[in-house]
Amino acid sequence: MTSRSDPPRVALIGASGHGRWHRQVIARLRTAGRLELVGLVDVRPVEPLPDADGEPGVAVFTDHREMLRSVRPEVVVVCTPPHTHLPIALDVLASGADLLLEKPPVLSLAEHRRLTEAQAASGRAVQVGFQALGSTALTTLLDAIAQGRLGTVTGIATVASWQRTDAYYARSPWAGRRFLDGRPVLDGALVNPLAHALMQCLAVASAVSSVASAVPLAASGVPGGRGGAAAEPVAIELERYRTRPIEVDDTASLRISLGCGLPVVAAVTLAGEEYIPGEVIVRGTAGRAVLEYPTDRLLLPDDPEPREIPGRVGLLENLLDHRADPDRVPLLVPLERTTGFTALVEAIHAAPEPTLLSGATVVGGGEPPERVWSIRGVNQVLRRAAEEGALLHELGVPWAVKPYRVALGEETGNG
Repeated sequence: MTSRSDPPRVALIGASGHGRWHRQVIARLRTAGRLELVGLVDVRPVEPLPDADGEPGVAVFTDHREMLRSVRPEVVVVCTPPHTHLPIALDVLASGADLLLEKPPVLSLAEHRRLTEAQAASGRAVQVGFQALGSTALTTLLDAIAQGRLGTVTGIATVASWQRTDAYYARSPWAGRRFLDGRPVLDGALVNPLAHALMQCLAVASAVSSVASAVPLAASGVPGGRGGAAAEPVAIELERYRTRPIEVDDTASLRISLGCGLPVVAAVTLAGEEYIPGEVIVRGTAGRAVLEYPTDRLLLPDDPEPREIPGRVGLLENLLDHRADPDRVPLLVPLERTTGFTALVEAIHAAPEPTLLSGATVVGGGEPPERVWSIRGVNQVLRRAAEEGALLHELGVPWAVKPYRVALGEETGNG
């Protein structure tokens, strides 16, 4: 038994891949006396991590249920493939532990409801791993919106241009796949590597809706506020493309209609030319703001150039603070804040397979396994789409196709 004064017992399920980053975070918090690491879980051998101080001697498991029974953690971080999240999260909550669940939390609204019900029954906290929502730069942008520095917001967009190698799509059996062994899985530019871009846009939309309805941004206890149903997605128009024999998109343009009528456009690629880290663009009647969310660089109206705004609240640290004083410290990314994102995930997964681009449209570079493919002129058209709030086929892009359109279910946003 641990006493109330002892640091909480923490375990990590999924200690390889991106889990290595979580191990570094856990090591820093352990050194600061904020937690005790009691277990690591992975189906693969867990390799030593030189900068993860405190791991030698920690119990290592290949089965998360055995770990939960054996070491009884109080907080569990889950960093496993998205299609495994729900069953593992349910086991964690049933064990009585609080949960930090990597993004995307689940693959459908039905799964989201089931997890929400399990959380309510357990009385435990669930934080979702959209770490960019802990950014001081984002908070500064939301404050500027609340202060009216942009006037009336008329549109939100995001643009990003990354590259991924052959090795990226060979990293695991589910990479680039839509189904695996008959089960839905999740990959693709919009809902995996660039999921943070979409979630940042939804956070901005929530703040805009809160201002428009005169609801204080912190009224719900969630930093950045929630604008309720007005800020939730109700329909999408989606174009998906791929440059290789995968089942998901590596390039996409997406227009989201929100309950309030505000449009949100995403124009992203993993087959880019020059690197665009990821920008969230907010247009208003009094000016324009740009947040480069991976670097926390922010440009506000009347700023001569973007400025870096340092500072991020770590999601595990925030969860530990919330455990210690839930009335004073709200979770930054509670499960209910991600309902709209899950609605988008479900709709994108249900969309037809992406259009394959080939011939002179696509240019290869390098040799396998480090080979990359780029779409000629893609950066220019993605930037136009984001700035104009348009889809690629509306810009006359020769390889663009008409979008898949769907209204999202009544459950959307009701988390």
